[in-house]
Amino acid sequence: MGNKTFQNQVAIVTGAGKGIGFAVARQLALKGAKVVLNDIDTELAQSASKRIMEEAGICEAFGGDISDMQIIEGIVAFAVEKFGKLDILLANAGITTYGDFLEYQPASMQRLLQINLFGTFFLTQAATKQMVKQAHGGSILITSSVTGHAAHPFLAAYGMTKAGLDQLVKNLVIDLGPHNININTMVPGATLTERTLIEDPDYLEIWSRITPSGRPSTTDDIVNAALFLVSPASRQIMGQNLVIDGGWTSVGVPPY
Repeated sequence: MGNKTFQNQVAIVTGAGKGIGFAVARQLALKGAKVVLNDIDTELAQSASKRIMEEAGICEAFGGDISDMQIIEGIVAFAVEKFGKLDILLANAGITTYGDFLEYQPASMQRLLQINLFGTFFLTQAATKQMVKQAHGGSILITSSVTGHAAHPFLAAYGMTKAGLDQLVKNLVIDLGPHNININTMVPGATLTERTLIEDPDYLEIWSRITPSGRPSTTDDIVNAALFLVSPASRQIMGQNLVIDGGWTSVGVPPY
């Protein structure tokens, strides 16, 4: 993919203070896009944006909880005010809650649904409205998870929300397709990030052993898929759930 594939494109990337979201935002900017980078931690969003600008990328920070309707409407308006339009949305923000099914609590469920489903649904709606108004199409990519495709211990609720996102994009081709807006999910499997390595010191060893490719994914693996799905090369790909997991869901070996 060329260094200026996204020249003159404007992108919003949520949940991008670090990890997969940051990696995608960085590469979009380095390949010519003007990026609005969101994170619930405003200071983290600002520092991440600064890092990208230090590499000569164009990136503006927009902090806030993307499950809040004011933030949802505000980030789309901010992108248009700063850069004149919106071409790409990567709805990456989400949370993970762990818990035994028999002990899982309503408060955890409410927060999970608010961010992963409510926030993603209405951010996608707001971005779509702007793209329809512009009348030149666009690309929307939502971050899902292999836990929506295969069972994983202590992640029944989380996996349910991710399966819901996969189904959402299948339905939305009806509404978005006529406006030349393609929408898909990327479905990361085990991925080496700051968070996963902190949460489990044995993460690399465990997932290298049970993944057919012999290793967990890196953020570069996920970025490559994301950039393709929001590029002009993928405009005829709609309603698909692209799994990036080194083959793990094909064998379904549990991580315990």
